[in-house]
Amino acid sequence: MKILRFKLKDETRIGFLSDQKIIPFPSKFGNDIINIIAKWDEIKMEMDSYIGIENEKFDLDETDLLAPIESPSKFLAIGLNYKKHRQETIDAGITPPRNQMWFTKQTSCINSPHGNIIKPDATMMLDYEVELAFVIGKKCYQVSAEEAQDYIYGYMVCNDISMRDWQLHNMPDRLELMIGKSHDSHGPIGPWIVTKDEVEDPHKLKLECFVNGNLRQSSNTDDMIWNCYQQIEYLSNAMTLNPGDIIATGTPPGSGFSPRGASGKADKERKGNVFLEPGDIVKCEIESLGFIENKVV
Repeated sequence: MKILRFKLKDETRIGFLSDQKIIPFPSKFGNDIINIIAKWDEIKMEMDSYIGIENEKFDLDETDLLAPIESPSKFLAIGLNYKKHRQETIDAGITPPRNQMWFTKQTSCINSPHGNIIKPDATMMLDYEVELAFVIGKKCYQVSAEEAQDYIYGYMVCNDISMRDWQLHNMPDRLELMIGKSHDSHGPIGPWIVTKDEVEDPHKLKLECFVNGNLRQSSNTDDMIWNCYQQIEYLSNAMTLNPGDIIATGTPPGSGFSPRGASGKADKERKGNVFLEPGDIVKCEIESLGFIENKVV
C-alpha cells in the first residue's frame, strides 16, 4: 500500500493510492501518521475490508502532496555507504570510515515531494543526493539484523540535499555532516511510503537522480556496504528507534562534487563541481517507489 499525506482545500488528510486515485483513510483513524504507523497491524486489518466500499476518491492533480511524515522523533542518515561513492571521496582526499558513519538531519529540514529547495546565500556548493529511505514501524532496541525486517514499516525516496562548503568548514581535521545537511527544505521525502509488503527486496532497487532532465546519478541499492537490516542493528544498539523514525541509507556516486559520471566511472565529458543553482529542477526516482521532483529557489 502507498500511504500518503495530502492537502485538499486547506485540510490535511491521510490516504492511500489506488489506481492513481487518492482514497482518504476513514476519519476514525485521525490525521496523526505516526500513530497510524504505530498501530498499523490492527489498522491494516480494517483497511483490507474498507478497500472496495470507500466512496471518496481524488485525482492526484487535485491535491497537494505533503511529506509523508512531518515530525518524526529522528531523521538519521548514513554517510559513504555505497562502494562506488566511497571511491569518489578517496579521490577528494577524504579517508572513508571503518564502521558505519551516522549523522542527524534536523527534522526541520523535511520538505514535501514537490516543495521548493532553498539555496541560501550562505552556500555556494548546494548538492543533490538520491537515497532510499525507510521508516521504522515498531519501537526497536537491540534488534539483530536477522530480525530487523519486522521493524520496518515501509520505504520512500529521499533527496539528502547538502551544503558541501559547510561540510568542509573544519577540513582537513574533520568532515562536518549534520550542519551541512540540515538547512530548511533540504530533506525532500516521498512521494508516499510504500509499505514493506510491496517491496520484494529493498537491496535490489534501481535509483536515479536527474538535474534539468540530465542523468546525474544511476545505481542500484545492491551497491550498499551495509544494508538496511545491518543499519537497524547498528543503530538500535546505540539508541531506541521509534515508529515514524526516518532512516536514509546513503547515496550512490555522481553527486555534484565529483567529476565522475552517473554510475561512478571516470567521465571526461563531465566537469566537477556541478552544483545546484536557482531554477534547477531535481528529480529523484527509485524503482517501485516513485519519484520526487523539486525546484531550487
